[in-house]
Amino acid sequence: MEVMVHCRYIIEGYTEDGRKFRPSDWIDRIASMMASYGSSHRLVFSELLHPELYQGQKCLIIDTQLEDVNPGMFEYVMDFVKNNKLKMTQVCEEMESELGS
Repeated sequence: MEVMVHCRYIIEGYTEDGRKFRPSDWIDRIASMMASYGSSHRLVFSELLHPELYQGQKCLIIDTQLEDVNPGMFEYVMDFVKNNKLKMTQVCEEMESELGS
């Protein structure tokens, strides 16, 4: 059994120097770029790029798989984070894979 590492980036609504980033709806705006309308006619966010509460704060979550699935979108978001000096943390977890068995 092979162990794989799955990572996500957590991007907070604050700059590296602690200032709140504006406009306040930037997380939803970026996440909606990969969202679609589900059968309920409501916006459904992608698992690869979505808003989520993290430690009580609304954050943007980017799955590192986005880089493979949609490299242009991944680069766009990473450039946005870098240009605006947003606080970003990488979180990884090990997953057991049944591949090849």
